[in-house]
Amino acid sequence: MLESMGPLTGSSWIYAIVAISVLFDVFLPMLPSGVLVITAATAAAAGTGAATGQVPHDVPDILALILCAATASVLGDFCAYRLARRGGARFDRAIARSRRLTSAQARLGSALARGGGPLVVIARFAPAGRSLVSLGAGAAQRRNRDFLPWSALAGIAWAGYSVGLGYVGAQWLGATWLAAGVSLLALFGAGAAAAYLMRRPVATTTG
Repeated sequence: MLESMGPLTGSSWIYAIVAISVLFDVFLPMLPSGVLVITAATAAAAGTGAATGQVPHDVPDILALILCAATASVLGDFCAYRLARRGGARFDRAIARSRRLTSAQARLGSALARGGGPLVVIARFAPAGRSLVSLGAGAAQRRNRDFLPWSALAGIAWAGYSVGLGYVGAQWLGATWLAAGVSLLALFGAGAAAAYLMRRPVATTTG
């Protein structure tokens, strides 16, 4: 794997590529940000020497990769949130045309009002969940302090989990495409679980 991905993972440009992909996949969920993060983390595991028995000279740094992915995730969330917040009535009309977006906006507003920010963290793992939550929070005019701390926690959790999967997979199976594939399956599994949790009815409280 290192040989075939060398021009990419062996360059400092890998951080820029990961950051751009993670930053913009809030607007374009089809971008393979998770694939890139796990692939880079799988290659980075070789830097410990445990996965291959030798230490390559140029592999991504694990901590730098986590920081890069987490920072880009939070910045992307913030951009989407501010864009929807400033969009006002235009975003309200766009959301009203989508039953999925309308439901997500209602659920998010109710959850944040009750201090249910963990929904933001869960949504970060679900397919397109990040987009729904970030745009929904902005369109619903949620306060910065109600959304951004949870967005930061979500970005750190997602980045740490994704990088950790690639790293552990490489330690287990070696820095190979098989390790990256198994790690991606685990990431998709977490996404399916998150999507299921997001679809569950929100419990109401009685006074």
